Amino acid sequence: MTAVEGFATTPVGPGEVVLDLGAGDVRVVVRPAQGGRIGQVSVGGRELLVGGHPMGPIYWGAYPMAPWAGRIRHGRFSFAGATHQLPLAAPPHALHGVVFDRPWRVDGPDAISIDLDQRWPFRGRVSQRFAVREDGLDVAMTLEADEPMPVTMGWHPWFRRALEPGGEGASLSFDAAEMLVRDGEGIPSGERVPPTPGPWDDCFTGLRSDPVLAWPGLALTLSSTCDWWVVYNQPVYAICVEPQSGPPDAVNTDPEVVTPDAPMTHTMSWRWERG
Repeated sequence: MTAVEGFATTPVGPGEVVLDLGAGDVRVVVRPAQGGRIGQVSVGGRELLVGGHPMGPIYWGAYPMAPWAGRIRHGRFSFAGATHQLPLAAPPHALHGVVFDRPWRVDGPDAISIDLDQRWPFRGRVSQRFAVREDGLDVAMTLEADEPMPVTMGWHPWFRRALEPGGEGASLSFDAAEMLVRDGEGIPSGERVPPTPGPWDDCFTGLRSDPVLAWPGLALTLSSTCDWWVVYNQPVYAICVEPQSGPPDAVNTDPEVVTPDAPMTHTMSWRWERG
């Protein structure tokens, strides 16, 4: 992954450095100290992401989710004969992993990394690399394990519903074969059905085409090596389209195991067309 121009690390305040990535009139600001998230993407001066949110790190930017994505029921799971209890970030469930709410290391002008902390019972590390062009953004995330562990990973972008105050809101083109039915606790029950009409806070698989967000004068196509997508388009100010390597609570239903000799890598790509 390489970009054509414009990498820089920029101090923005006491103790914080951002990765300032640019190509033409495109600017991508990565905030390692704010959970390794993409803080903003600007295309021709139009900002695509929700900025900092007073309710905390879950609600803004585009942040990485690892070593699990989405919810884990009651924060409990068993692996290799042992049962583990995770902190409940969204009671009664664990939510979105342990890397989106802590500072990451800056490893280079386009690379950051973080160690898994004590909230997760297994040791390992996560890294991200970024590449920017005039027509898009590519991100790769890798989890390396020091010991076998169950893993899902993904990203949680918060796209702005409208790019200008009072402007027309984005439309979402999304075509999936199956939607997971949520039970009374908001966790997939295991049943799959054809997608119902939105708005959604649901997980889908079997995409027939890449999701597209369209604002006046700008269309954004999303793609990923991840096979599962969560769409949350209920807020009036934002739309979340989240690629994930597994569905919510996958650690309890169909975990993918990462080992020291077999890391997990997934990619996310955004491509925009103007006019």
